[in-house]
Amino acid sequence: MGELAWDGGGPGPWIVLVPLVWVAVVATVVTVLRRTVWRGRSGPWQAGVARGEHSPITVLGRRFAAGEIDEDEYWRRLSVLDEQFGRDLRGGGKGGAA
Repeated sequence: MGELAWDGGGPGPWIVLVPLVWVAVVATVVTVLRRTVWRGRSGPWQAGVARGEHSPITVLGRRFAAGEIDEDEYWRRLSVLDEQFGRDLRGGGKGGAA
């Protein structure tokens, strides 16, 4: 057959190398993307607003729930965050509760 054939004319042990090379290529691409492009992205569903454990909105909600601030203060600060991030964080219209 050809020079790549193994004693009995089969493909030989090198055939195992091809899938391993592809696994290595895919793993490398995913690793590079995670360390560069995907780093720091929250996802399209969050529209750039920080929603983590220490986000301003979460901290504000915790302070309101703990009784550190009253409802008027909560809504005033939430409206400031709304203006800063450019979207309505209350889920309603812009003319909602204030």
